[in-house]
Amino acid sequence: MARLLGVDLPRNKKMSVALRAIYGVGPKVAADVLAKVGIHGDKSSNDINEEEVQAIRTALDEYTVEGDLRREIALNIKRLKDLGCYRGIRHRKGLPVRGQRTHTNARTRKGPAVAIAGKKSIKAMK
Repeated sequence: MARLLGVDLPRNKKMSVALRAIYGVGPKVAADVLAKVGIHGDKSSNDINEEEVQAIRTALDEYTVEGDLRREIALNIKRLKDLGCYRGIRHRKGLPVRGQRTHTNARTRKGPAVAIAGKKSIKAMK
């Protein structure tokens, strides 16, 4: 099993798909890296040798991926929160940031729905 940038590549996958396990590597970056290194995208991740892994590792150094990308995104969000701008406030409150409606939907950002307890009836108190 090949290990790149602290990530184990999945077994029995095409290299063009296996490279996407790395945070920040999508279809285009994976295709570009494989073309630069000279590895066919249909080659299985089980069949690559150590020299090819090293070549992929050096080709990925040109891109911002994994830890550096996560850190950069976290710092961008922290900057927005510190500024107190609209997007930063939405991040702080855990609400959708890009203008989506919140009356319905938005369950991914807001979390699971919480039931509100019904109003106590006056008849029940007598």
